[in-house]
Amino acid sequence: MEVSTETPAATPTAPLLADVDGTLCPSRLVLEHVTSRWGVLVLIALLERSYRFSELRRRIGGVSEKMLTQTLQTLERDGFVHRDAKPVIPPRVDYTLTPLGDEAALRVRELALWTESRVPAVEAARTRYDEARDQ
Repeated sequence: MEVSTETPAATPTAPLLADVDGTLCPSRLVLEHVTSRWGVLVLIALLERSYRFSELRRRIGGVSEKMLTQTLQTLERDGFVHRDAKPVIPPRVDYTLTPLGDEAALRVRELALWTESRVPAVEAARTRYDEARDQ
């Protein structure tokens, strides 16, 4: 029996392949890693090209060294990021996306682009909400 590796198209009526609502579902943790504050920004940045740690930290901005290290390790462990440590002096480490990471990053970038485009609508909704609460 041949198993398809293609991802089904997301539709409002399509059931989830995993039970992300379930507390113990492993996909919940993966989703958390991919959509975390820094995870999203790392994945999007690495879509552009490979980065060294310090370059990536400057590219993202606002992330501490500790948080970037943790995020990269988590994404590497999950198979989204490849860490290439070159045995040279001084040491050189480059981070790139794996094929799985590239797939995730493309999807996350679409969400980020949608979010950017909808900021005015969100701000308007916040204003309406705040005005209604003040009355």
